[in-house]
Amino acid sequence: MGQIGGLNKIGQAGDAQKTSKSEGKEGLSFSSALQGATATQAAGKTEDADRAARVQELKAQVSSGQYEPDLNKVASSLLRFLVEG
Repeated sequence: MGQIGGLNKIGQAGDAQKTSKSEGKEGLSFSSALQGATATQAAGKTEDADRAARVQELKAQVSSGQYEPDLNKVASSLLRFLVEG
């Protein structure tokens, strides 16, 4: 009656040793993933700033009456939307 729930005491100690050895590898993987996420977040902030600047520019054009959209692009987008939806 050494097993409870499919595990025995020896297996648990062995699993603990395996976990501590693999944590080093996972830690490196997690660290590189975190660095990648940080870089992506920084790039997203740059894109957000660029988008905000473009929106402000378009708002200024609309309010001054200088905004003239390409009607062919607008019509093409509307047709695509109607066909897909």
